[in-house]
Amino acid sequence: MEKFVKILKYWLPVGLWAGTIAYLSGIAGLSSDMTVFWDVFWRKLFHAGEFGLLNLLLWRALFFGDRVNFKKSLWTSFILTVLYAVSDELHQYFVPSRQCRWQDMAQDSLGAIFISGLLYLWQRLKNKGN
Repeated sequence: MEKFVKILKYWLPVGLWAGTIAYLSGIAGLSSDMTVFWDVFWRKLFHAGEFGLLNLLLWRALFFGDRVNFKKSLWTSFILTVLYAVSDELHQYFVPSRQCRWQDMAQDSLGAIFISGLLYLWQRLKNKGN
């Protein structure tokens, strides 16, 4: 029963968020009514944010749920997030009026890098206080 609770608490959020990303990527012609500048600005920020959150959820599941050491969970969550970003763009290649763009993969990866950096700083500050 404890393993089931752990899966619900730590891995279900990862699966739900990854599913949300896949669902949004499958929407043909996803756009807003904003001007081109603001549409692009918010879209790029959202790209980074959605994959930053995925990275955080993966790290949380590995570090707190599976008790993987900090460094390994940080690298593993980052690599899995980047791989998911690549697969997300490949998925968009097959969606009408969507594109597979390396620039989007880079923005997704920047979100993961940002969160990994924050987690690294958090760990350093936490260890400095001990």
